[in-house]
Amino acid sequence: MAAFCEEFTLCTLAGTEGSALPQGPLGLEPDRDRVLLTDRGRTVTLYEVSDKKPLGCWSVKQGQTITCPAVCNSETGEFVLVHDDKVLQIWKEDDTNLDKVFKATLSADVYRIHSVPNAEPLVLFRNGAVKTLDVLLASPQQEIKSVFSNEVIRWSEAFVEVEKPGVVFITEEDANCFIYVQHCNPYMLHKFKLDQGGESSTLLSFAAHLRNKTVTLLCLYSSGCVYKVLVPLLQSDSEEQHTLSKSLLTRLEESGAIFKHASIAILDKDHIAVTGCLDSPERNTKEWVSLWNTKFQTLQDSKELPLGSTGQCWCYGGRLFITHGKELKVILYKCETSSLAAALGKIKSTATPETKSLSVNWNMLQEDGLLCVQPDQSVPAKSESKRLLRSRRTTGTKTQLEPLTVEQLLLIIKNSSPNVIEEQLMNFLSNAQIPDFQICVGNIILALVNRCEAEPAFYPSNCLMQLAQMHSLSYSTCPGLMTVALEKTDVCLLQLCLQHFPDIPEAVTCACLRIFLSISDESLEEMNINIDSVAGYIDTAHNRKMENPSEVIQNGFSFELEENSCDGQLTQKSHMMDRSKFCPVGPQKAILLNTILCSAYSETFLLPHLKDLSAEQVILFLQYLQFLYMKCSEQATTNLPGIFCPTINQIMDWMCLVLDAHFTVVVMLPEAKGLLSSLHKFVRAQVRFYSELNKIEGSLKELQRINNPKDVGLYSIEVLKLV
Repeated sequence: MAAFCEEFTLCTLAGTEGSALPQGPLGLEPDRDRVLLTDRGRTVTLYEVSDKKPLGCWSVKQGQTITCPAVCNSETGEFVLVHDDKVLQIWKEDDTNLDKVFKATLSADVYRIHSVPNAEPLVLFRNGAVKTLDVLLASPQQEIKSVFSNEVIRWSEAFVEVEKPGVVFITEEDANCFIYVQHCNPYMLHKFKLDQGGESSTLLSFAAHLRNKTVTLLCLYSSGCVYKVLVPLLQSDSEEQHTLSKSLLTRLEESGAIFKHASIAILDKDHIAVTGCLDSPERNTKEWVSLWNTKFQTLQDSKELPLGSTGQCWCYGGRLFITHGKELKVILYKCETSSLAAALGKIKSTATPETKSLSVNWNMLQEDGLLCVQPDQSVPAKSESKRLLRSRRTTGTKTQLEPLTVEQLLLIIKNSSPNVIEEQLMNFLSNAQIPDFQICVGNIILALVNRCEAEPAFYPSNCLMQLAQMHSLSYSTCPGLMTVALEKTDVCLLQLCLQHFPDIPEAVTCACLRIFLSISDESLEEMNINIDSVAGYIDTAHNRKMENPSEVIQNGFSFELEENSCDGQLTQKSHMMDRSKFCPVGPQKAILLNTILCSAYSETFLLPHLKDLSAEQVILFLQYLQFLYMKCSEQATTNLPGIFCPTINQIMDWMCLVLDAHFTVVVMLPEAKGLLSSLHKFVRAQVRFYSELNKIEGSLKELQRINNPKDVGLYSIEVLKLV
């Protein structure tokens, strides 16, 4: 099974005058948790994906045009691009002006530069030649021999097999497609012809992945057919040109619709993502992104793109990057192990083998003794299920609700009870054919909020939470929703809004933070908050013990007695250090605070509202940030286990903001002295540690430069000194 999860907007795309939609990006390249976005003009921007903010932006001169997407050199950490087909530029992240960075003019036009892990980037020229970047920089004007003359490159990708990087690229000439596999060191070139197999539609997109020294190439045609081609990376040195046949992997559409523009991306060995524009015979054009199971040829999930799309799609690190209107969207997804039962939605419970799955219409009501069963919910088997079906048959259409219109639902909201509203809302949302869905949901929320403000006793929490999970909503669509949730102290609804709304004002974010810090852990334990994402780094059992450490005296020992001893000061410090290793808040509150830390904000607008926190809230928040910072530092990757956890950069940013907003208060508070002292010592120790690592890195780079020592005879002893 595959499904879409959260989504958010990474940035706004550069547009062109007189165009409803902006041009699609020239390329998107990954760099750990960052991506390099290259537009079709003059600009390259580096984004931090988890923080949703730009880290740097560079532009070539007016009149110059970037013709090859920028990539990151994994060997040096530098960025590389090509403008005007032949001019190569290399710069570092701290460079601000591309006019002052390294430039080299090559002797042939470049098609694409491919970044390779732990190796020099590979440069693919439009004539089919492939060179490593270091070889080109040694002599930029060296002759580049052509591999072909009249063919045009359609697609390319780099792969690494047994530490031997290579490039696979596809060319086209007179409706014939050719596949090339080229290695640089040692040089090897193999050419294959792609058998069209009677397919008359247009080739739109390619995707590939490497497994067992064979590249599995997927080809998407405008007919909606996805074909699979197996391309061997290692081939005998034969001059004969082989023909590779393709096999049908899946068919995306059966109704005669065609794709105008589309892209395909591989999620795992059994799942793919397809983004594009589908044009049906009835002239109904639909832009969408969908997830498909290629093993069982089933559609797993889909999203419509009502604002249009360029049909581009990239997949990096469990995230899909697509263009939607004038924005670049990031969609998280999940893929589970494929099985026939999962693909058909018929997974049985292993605990009760005598039950079976039953899918029931959401519109069925629990009345007249009928059982309302949700999808994938087990029911008592055969005899009882037959009885239920017979009883439904006798009641006729009594249990089936007619689809509601928005106007009817708004009238129901004005006068009905919360239970009736919830039932009718489920009936409304089950109707898949709702025009202007986002506007309708916004009007429904507005009606519910207006009644909540008019009647203090009225608060349909379930309805509001159901609507808040609609991915098409934002704070500006329903600004009163979070206001009501703040008045009712509905932390579950506030958490959903913080996770789904991309445009929450900083004042509202700080109001949520104050509520999360002030509410007691005992109250939160009674609420339905999923704590799975913090279970990996918060020991809830030990936290309970640390709440009252002096209640139990073992062997006549207690902390109070220890303070009176001659070593009281030393033991008290060790006790406080021990307490700093444990979370100062409960797991439920930790989940809520993590939601705040992961939310988008502007420092300029956030800082004034952080000053509204009380001294006790500031200390508690800083203690939790200190706990997270130390937990991140314990991890080799500096990432907390679990999903929706803040990064170490987000933690440090929030810690600096809180200290800036309450510097005087924190310095004067006696409770904060120990906290600031431990933070200072911890950060200072880390600075020293990273300083030593930098020295080691410099020494290792110096050693790496000594690649070819001079010949000193048959036998020699060489001494290397690290200074």
